[in-house]
Amino acid sequence: MNIGVTCYPTYGGSGAVAAELGIELAKRGHNIHFISYRLPFRLSKFYRNIFFHEVETMEYSLFKYPPYSLSLSAKMAEVIESEKLDLLHVHYAMPHATSAYLAKKILGDRIRFITTLHGTDITLVGNHQSFYSITKFSIEESDGVTCVSNYLRETTQKIFKTNKEMEVIYNFVDTGKYKRTSKNREKMEFVDRDDKVIMHISNFRPVKRIENIVKVFQKVHKEVKSKLLLVGDGPDICRIRDLVHKLNLENNVFFLGIQENIIPLLNISDVYMLPSKSEGFGLSALEALSCEVPVIGTNVGGLKEVIENRKSGYLFDPGDIDSMSEAVVKIIKNEEIRTEMGIEARKRAKLFDSKLIVPKYLEYYKRILND
Repeated sequence: MNIGVTCYPTYGGSGAVAAELGIELAKRGHNIHFISYRLPFRLSKFYRNIFFHEVETMEYSLFKYPPYSLSLSAKMAEVIESEKLDLLHVHYAMPHATSAYLAKKILGDRIRFITTLHGTDITLVGNHQSFYSITKFSIEESDGVTCVSNYLRETTQKIFKTNKEMEVIYNFVDTGKYKRTSKNREKMEFVDRDDKVIMHISNFRPVKRIENIVKVFQKVHKEVKSKLLLVGDGPDICRIRDLVHKLNLENNVFFLGIQENIIPLLNISDVYMLPSKSEGFGLSALEALSCEVPVIGTNVGGLKEVIENRKSGYLFDPGDIDSMSEAVVKIIKNEEIRTEMGIEARKRAKLFDSKLIVPKYLEYYKRILND
């Protein structure tokens, strides 16, 4: 098939899933055409049948803001025709589903498009009063809709009061690629051999509650020699840096910025933390599990479908810093517990292996095309 894919190319779960899905589909012989304003962050190397089509916006004195969603629609329509696309798959509802709908109408309904909902496109952006109606419309006008968790499907149906049929297809991980090795710590000069390592990866938005990770680490560090690795960038990073300075943790908390290859970092980690207020799924948690890293998460949203509480990790209320701290100390102080939970984490991740999940997308594509 010739498949068009649109996603946000920035650091985050929806862009990562879109890129990884494109790579997996390309491995299976399909031609994948990414349509966005920049190449997605996980597509830095060359792939023979992955193509990129840049969306250019028009600067004009009458426009306070360049009309990206309209430029995207025009580019979608252009690529659909020039590359003879069979299907368009957009990730994150706003504005991608709306732009896909307009592109479809430009071409006289000669294309079908699937929208994958990821989480905050529903719980934050789509739920905002100014976007509610158009998000609901775009979802209901999609030829197919997938959600990355049962939680997200139920939440979408509840928020938008819709009977639109939605398919749950979980996020996935290549467990052959994301796996534990023992050689990476030697290359990390800022981590001592006897340090225990706590890690978090995100786009540093308020919903991620990164300040709670720092507060947990402050408690843990008093009991166990440890380091905290924070990977990513985003609007909250300055506030978190200030908090680290205020708590006098600069020598033990490392801001590593955006990292293309996170596997070596996961491989030196003892615990992964994702205490988000809400997660549609939690792809970074799954990638940690695959590298045998137990996850401390929250008992809200889609994380409950990824982590087995007390087996591959622990789930707590988002603000329960004391319980999170106790769980982290329990894991990193006892190598037997750490190893046992790591084994369970790896077992759990294999249930979401790309070899199991990607075929579900292909089956869904065929179903939508044949309806």
